[in-house]
Amino acid sequence: MFRILLLLALVGVVVWMITARRREPPAPPPADLPKSPGAPQAMLACGHCGVHLPRDEALCDAQGRAFCSEAHRLAGPR
Repeated sequence: MFRILLLLALVGVVVWMITARRREPPAPPPADLPKSPGAPQAMLACGHCGVHLPRDEALCDAQGRAFCSEAHRLAGPR
């Protein structure tokens, strides 16, 4: 009786190993992962609405005032 149980356990392990190999490999991570944060930047307030944004995202007018969008830059300071 012990031999039959041992044989069944061995067959079960072999079947488990075969099915484990057939599983799909994990999907690769998405390519559009956010970039690692760089050095801290100065935050500037929009001259129209006052929203703070990083220096590299600000739009500046001829006088050097920062704005959060093109519409606010065209509208001018308040």
